[in-house]
Amino acid sequence: MTAPPVTPFRARLQGHFVSLLSWEHLTSFWDILLARADAGWYVYAVGEEIPVAPRTAEQITRFVREVDMLLHRDHDEDYCGIVYTDSRTEPTLVKIFDPNNLGSSCGSSKNPPPPRWILSLQAPEALDSGSTVPESRRRWWNALWVQT
Repeated sequence: MTAPPVTPFRARLQGHFVSLLSWEHLTSFWDILLARADAGWYVYAVGEEIPVAPRTAEQITRFVREVDMLLHRDHDEDYCGIVYTDSRTEPTLVKIFDPNNLGSSCGSSKNPPPPRWILSLQAPEALDSGSTVPESRRRWWNALWVQT
């Protein structure tokens, strides 16, 4: 199988990221991101349709609140370590890994799993989810946007 071409979005996705290792770091980070909720964030669930437009500030707030609850519920650890950003203070790209499909999300593996969700100020491109997206995650994702 031929690797997809390296586009600016893919290059950024493979660039330098920092982990939000503790739950406290994640909470502080969400506050920083939500202060910029109206910046034009795209929210992409890898394996689902690519968003054609950024989400509203209200939709970003809802996504952050819901994904935070999901991560706390499904990643029953004393640490977070599954959310990565290009900057803790001025983020433009955030990768969120699914607690139920972690593998080696830190990138030390030759084939780390892709993130489940991406927040980006740049329009994302279609990515291979690497596996079948569980129906429970699809239902969760689709339910997020019903009320918005």
